[in-house]
Amino acid sequence: MNPDLAIARAARLRPIQEIADKLGIPAEAVEPYGRTKAKIALDFIADQESRPDGALVLVTGINPTPAGEGKTTTTVGLGDALNRIGRRAAICLREPSLGPSFGMKGGAAGGGYAQVVPMDQINLHFTGDFHAITAANNLLAAMIDNSIYWGNKLGIDARRVSWRRCLDMNDRALRGIIGSLGGVANGFPREDGFDITVASEVMAVFCLARDLADLQARLGRMIVAQTRDGKNITAADLKADGAMAVLLKDAVAPNLVQTLEGSPALVHGGPFANIAHGCNSVMATRLALKLAEVVVTEAGFGADLGGEKFLDIKCRVAGLKPSCAVVVATVRALKMHGGVARDQLGTEDVAAVTRGTANLKRHVENLRKFGLPVVVAVNHFQSDTEAEFAAIREAMAEEGTEAISCTHWAHGGKGAEALAHAVMQRIESREARFAPIYPLDLKLADKIRAIARQIYRASDIALPDAVARRLEGFEQAGHGNVPICIAKTQYSFSADPTRYGAPVDHTLPVREVRLSAGAGFVVAICGDIMTMPGLPRVPAAESIHLRPDGEIEGLF
Repeated sequence: MNPDLAIARAARLRPIQEIADKLGIPAEAVEPYGRTKAKIALDFIADQESRPDGALVLVTGINPTPAGEGKTTTTVGLGDALNRIGRRAAICLREPSLGPSFGMKGGAAGGGYAQVVPMDQINLHFTGDFHAITAANNLLAAMIDNSIYWGNKLGIDARRVSWRRCLDMNDRALRGIIGSLGGVANGFPREDGFDITVASEVMAVFCLARDLADLQARLGRMIVAQTRDGKNITAADLKADGAMAVLLKDAVAPNLVQTLEGSPALVHGGPFANIAHGCNSVMATRLALKLAEVVVTEAGFGADLGGEKFLDIKCRVAGLKPSCAVVVATVRALKMHGGVARDQLGTEDVAAVTRGTANLKRHVENLRKFGLPVVVAVNHFQSDTEAEFAAIREAMAEEGTEAISCTHWAHGGKGAEALAHAVMQRIESREARFAPIYPLDLKLADKIRAIARQIYRASDIALPDAVARRLEGFEQAGHGNVPICIAKTQYSFSADPTRYGAPVDHTLPVREVRLSAGAGFVVAICGDIMTMPGLPRVPAAESIHLRPDGEIEGLF
């Protein structure tokens, strides 16, 4: 049995009200989904707005590699460690998507003794939030085609329907389809396609909305199509926003669960960071800040993607001011960035680690551009040697920060206490001077260029004429004063997933741009990235099964 799964299965979970009590949430505000998970009532959340905020800590990472980094595991371990040293801490995470759960990863709830639980339920249907988001997205899609079928009073040009259906599963066959086949009774055939639910605009709206009223307003602003003369058609024009909000009413309440050590964890929303904005919901983060002294949240993949979007998009929208950033790395991953093959990672190679720290240094430098103090957490593996860790420590000393070896996978919060003390030192020193890296009044193309140059170290962007004209069209329609959400490979600073380390002077190719008017940003799709992933040659689903006693195997 997988050790992570064995640890989760052996845990004795506390009743969810006991976890709620740690944050001062009364029983009448806790809506249980079984004994060990619950949603928090929206009226209680609204009543907390006048309370002061706690400190916010962002956990992000280096560019991920097949060797593994353990960012979520570190987020959980740090939250547990902060509680161990006497701070009232809460953790804010995204909900895992079924796509990677059955595809590449087999689960995303932490690992070892630094997990959120119940692990199997969190990794599967949980409280049904993603199903509600999928249903709301596809209701809108159905209403678009229905409006066209019944006389098309809005004048929708079927060639200019931009809204795509979605499914929370990796299914490459659905990336591009022809719908409405089968005759007159089934509507007008047209090209269509699916995105994975976590890349949908409904997911982004869900995660960026501050309350129910903001949710419905954002849903209504989503652009779904155009008329022949170029007029935008919105979900509100179709009168779909109200029904969509109804489908999302229960889902939008944050979910409360616990870590193995009983720390409160709000797990809510789940946009991917390579093709979406990669952060948990604003409602969950803001609630945690009102109830806890320190809130630890993670942003997906590397600091160049989820971290940048957290700081340039989510923090702007929600008015958040983080106090500190933690960058997660492993000796093994740094060896890969230093040119070592995956099957050679167990052998000591100090030179490769030193070369690989170029990637780590780049992320530390980038986060400081946002005015944040940075601590490096080295997630310890048994094969790591002291000489290899020393190389990381020395490289970080040159950057004016410290690298801390953490053993939370093996020892839970106790293994991350040194990290917790370092984080608290940064918080209490009030070093942070947070500011986004670009102003919103820049041209959209210049905002893409600012990210490419300042974060990715590209020499410039490649912007085809058609894409440039589309950006200009967004600006002329009044949508220029918004942030940018880059969709790009997570494996490299460049758009080439094979370029490890810290490449410079490359060109960022912008293939397509999409306006997410409800979410309030423009998506720039770069390189070969897809908004509907495919399953790998050997998907994790092949190893997932039920035992005769009904227990799940393979989901990790």
